[in-house]
Amino acid sequence: MSVRHTPVRVRRLILLALLLPLGACEWFTDFKRQPDVVTWESLRSDSSVVRGAPQGSVPTTGTFVAAYQVSYGQLPGVIDSMAHIPNPTPITAASLENGRKYYQIDCAVCHGDTGKGDGAATKWGMVPMTLLSEAMMSQRTDGYLYGMIRNGRGLMPSYNRIAEMDRWDVVNYIRALQGKAPAGTAFGTGPLAPAGVTGDMVPGPSRIGPSRLLPPVLPALSPTAAPLDTAEPEPVKADSVKSGEDL
Repeated sequence: MSVRHTPVRVRRLILLALLLPLGACEWFTDFKRQPDVVTWESLRSDSSVVRGAPQGSVPTTGTFVAAYQVSYGQLPGVIDSMAHIPNPTPITAASLENGRKYYQIDCAVCHGDTGKGDGAATKWGMVPMTLLSEAMMSQRTDGYLYGMIRNGRGLMPSYNRIAEMDRWDVVNYIRALQGKAPAGTAFGTGPLAPAGVTGDMVPGPSRIGPSRLLPPVLPALSPTAAPLDTAEPEPVKADSVKSGEDL
């Protein structure tokens, strides 16, 4: 049967069958997938950002150790290479409060509420891993604990999703569980609230990640540029408005 004698309905079905595969195609994917710098900028019209930080990137505020300096390998030598990093965060009540939130979410399931290694995961075959051993308390530096959280090792996965400054709060909280908090510094143990409770019972937005609204800012000016006129315009007086004939 020639195409001329093919019923119109059949020809439409054939054409539709030929066009359907094209529906899965993405046109101009190089434009759609490119890392657009606009999403990182603070704009007056849209101050929200939409994309997470690329893997291995360094925040504008700097980092204690970048991926190109120390890899994320889960090896003893790699962790030891970060042992010299000094802890920039003093042990305060605010630091311990924040560290407790992250500890309960990410650490207590294995290490237990008080660091004894009796977390809920041990009931299902997880090897007990105490944080109160002599080696952890006296031989491991804060930088080493920071590196363990960053990379993970052995049975412990990487918890690099915890931002760096929050990670130091976790280190401080571990030190408090080990009895190394300054005298009189109060801190609690165990869950802060029943499961499902949010608000101030869970950590807030990251202090370095693009996961929160950014305040709108004026564009930076070169030293030779004239300053922006940010003064409010004066209201127009009624008697100063020209008539249509004068325009």
